Amino acid sequence: MLAIRLPEEIEKRLDALAQETGRTKSFYVREAILEHLDDLEDIYLAEQRLADIHAGRVKTIPLEEVMKRYEMVD
Repeated sequence: MLAIRLPEEIEKRLDALAQETGRTKSFYVREAILEHLDDLEDIYLAEQRLADIHAGRVKTIPLEEVMKRYEMVD
């Protein structure tokens, strides 16, 4: 279970949407979270990877080398 406080304007919009569609507010909150959770996880992973690169914990490979390795060079 999760309880959140929303600004009044968002609460009103959510109420209106739920009433207009016959769905619950919880349905729309769950949908919004699911819609954006993948994006948030990807951003976090990218930020962590960038920090690892800057700290020298991860070795990068130049694009030219990758293209050559997979025979993608013109």
